[in-house]
Amino acid sequence: MLVMKLDLYYYDECPYCQRVLRVIQELKLKINYCNTRKSTEHRDFHLKTTGMTQVPCLYIDGKPMFESMDIIDWLKANQANIPKV
Repeated sequence: MLVMKLDLYYYDECPYCQRVLRVIQELKLKINYCNTRKSTEHRDFHLKTTGMTQVPCLYIDGKPMFESMDIIDWLKANQANIPKV
């Protein structure tokens, strides 16, 4: 199995992030969480990398993907290749 590095940039108060987090939990996927409200390091990296602070953003091997439904569709399509918790 090819192991991808997956980092979800999010914050708890965001309803779109909650939508993505629910799917991750339902599918039991192992994802690295990066809370941009609790960590200035995560926020600064995200801003520097994308020029935006928009969340949710799933970094797939360092490449950002925005939009909650696009992220959810990608996670569902690739779940067989994502480690489980």
